[in-house]
Amino acid sequence: MTDEATLARYLEPLLRGDRKACRVVIEETLQAGVPANSVYLHVIWPITVEIDKLLRADKISATQEHLASRINRTIVDQLQNKLPRRPLRGKKVVVCCAPDELQELGAQMMADLFESDGWEVRFLGGGLTNDDIFAFINEYAPDILLIHGTTAKQAPDVRRLIDTIRAVDAWPDMRIMVSGGLFSRAEGLWEEIGADSYAATAQDALQAAAAERIQRCERRTLNRRKKRRATISRQQAQPAQQQVMAPTAT
Repeated sequence: MTDEATLARYLEPLLRGDRKACRVVIEETLQAGVPANSVYLHVIWPITVEIDKLLRADKISATQEHLASRINRTIVDQLQNKLPRRPLRGKKVVVCCAPDELQELGAQMMADLFESDGWEVRFLGGGLTNDDIFAFINEYAPDILLIHGTTAKQAPDVRRLIDTIRAVDAWPDMRIMVSGGLFSRAEGLWEEIGADSYAATAQDALQAAAAERIQRCERRTLNRRKKRRATISRQQAQPAQQQVMAPTAT
């Protein structure tokens, strides 16, 4: 776990665009024993959220935001190979962004962390149309579709994609998860547009995916038990029925 002092040490050179100083902070954090996935979750992710807040409050310039975003992406690219590798789960997730999304870093981090957690991942990013995403889902058939959006103007496109998927109903077991500032700033929007769940952070996304997997396993187990009980009841009823239906000897 990292502390506020580490975040402050990283944020200051980040806003200056000082790549070297940012790398030093991250390297020192790793050398202190903080694993790469914790750096993702407890340094880069909260700093990214803070940068967005500062920009929206006009406390930093668009240039500072661009510098910070590119440094963060470089750091994430370097950390990706340091992430732990858990056993494969046999589950697939597609991570994509709204078609006009320019801030892909949050989605990229989620893709990296899902892969670290044993998921088979396909990261589409932004820039694709709903038709492109729909066609890929049709071919890949993921267990989870994770859509990342940051601005309010993206909501209609995300809604149309979800509506199309629901209308076709070709993947009844596929869960749709949404994340990003678009949904964190509009309470209840994720339910309104028809998603199955909302993840405020990458950690929330992993936990929600694991919980959904457990719930589905529990539902399957419960269904199997119900089927077994129904089968036993039918088998027990058959001799009685046969006895009633047997012809009377003359």
